[in-house]
Amino acid sequence: MAPIPGSGLAKGLAVTLRTMTKKTVTAQYPDAQPELPPRTRGVIGLFEENCTVCMLCARECPDWCIYIDSHKETVPPAAPGGRERSRNVLDRFAIDFSLCMYCGICIEVCPFDALFWSPEFEYAETDIHELTHERDKLREWMWTVPAPPALDPGAEEPKEVAAARKTADKLATEQAAQAEAAEQAAQAEAAQAAQAAQAGQAERAGQAAQAAQAEQAGQAGRAGQATPEAQADSSASAPTDPLATPSSGPQEGQS
Repeated sequence: MAPIPGSGLAKGLAVTLRTMTKKTVTAQYPDAQPELPPRTRGVIGLFEENCTVCMLCARECPDWCIYIDSHKETVPPAAPGGRERSRNVLDRFAIDFSLCMYCGICIEVCPFDALFWSPEFEYAETDIHELTHERDKLREWMWTVPAPPALDPGAEEPKEVAAARKTADKLATEQAAQAEAAEQAAQAEAAQAAQAAQAGQAERAGQAAQAAQAEQAGQAGRAGQATPEAQADSSASAPTDPLATPSSGPQEGQS
């Protein structure tokens, strides 16, 4: 279908009319700060701990505005008998923002997440040399980097998070197993102590019963030995009464 002549002009006039009817709002900058999108490319922040001096960002920069200096240090072996290793130590990391065209290639190619975009844009200078930010200044910009957006509900979990979660779960399982084994050992020791206490109580009760039986037997023996002697003593000490035994002589004389 052929376009109607003058339709483009009508569309343009419609946009003009809609704009004319809206109220004009002026942002009172710098008193009112603008609301910037979270992915605003303001300035680049450096997370120095993640930098391995791989030089990828400096090699891929189209403007060659990244300057990196480093030196090598020897690291002692981690275990006795191991080999010494060498690692790169960062001496200088600077970005010349008077040359940077904010393409973001350095941030994309960094394999260790050492560079991040910050929405801060208020770093104008009166001297062009002040636009070269050294690593201390880049580290200060790192604290203005916003948090990453949340993942979609159906998104796959990052490999780093999955690996960390797996390690944490394994460690928690091992700790739970160790705690359970320690609890079982403590319960077994308590049961053994209770059994030993019961055995000691039974042994002491048996010894007490034997002692009581021996004491009773000793008392019975002493009582048996004392009976004949008591009888002999009683018979010897009994008084004789001459009137108790009748005699025939005096009775006959009296009669």
